[in-house]
Amino acid sequence: MRRRDKEITDRNVIDAILREAQVCRIALCDGDAPYVVPVNFGYDGSAIFFHSAPEGRKMGIIARNDRVCFEVDTGHELVRGAAPCSWGMKYRSVIGIGRARLLTGPGEKREALDCIMRHHGAAGEFRFEPAQLDAVAVVRIDIEELSGKQAGQ
Repeated sequence: MRRRDKEITDRNVIDAILREAQVCRIALCDGDAPYVVPVNFGYDGSAIFFHSAPEGRKMGIIARNDRVCFEVDTGHELVRGAAPCSWGMKYRSVIGIGRARLLTGPGEKREALDCIMRHHGAAGEFRFEPAQLDAVAVVRIDIEELSGKQAGQ
């Protein structure tokens, strides 16, 4: 990271940002072209989970190349300045790298979907019918690297 004064090194703060964020952007490599897609997600401390239709561009790319990058951000606030170059933005962000894996068993799919539901504030027991579990693709990203950054905090 070029600006070490903006780097977040405390893993507890990085985890807090991952738990607070509502959208995760998944970056994939489709041959020689980048592809980024926003997803609803869950975070359990070691992995990111998201769900998808079983087919489509995102799932096709992951089947060919399981290496992914992801990004989340929170605390956005525009900081107005007196001159154009003195404007800025307050934010906290996390970027991670990992490997995406399609979950296949109903138990692991259910646990991942529960994690996504809890991440977005749902409480209680969640019931997923077998047909629902069969119809949805659920992906686990095993996190290999994380970095955090903040500005204007």
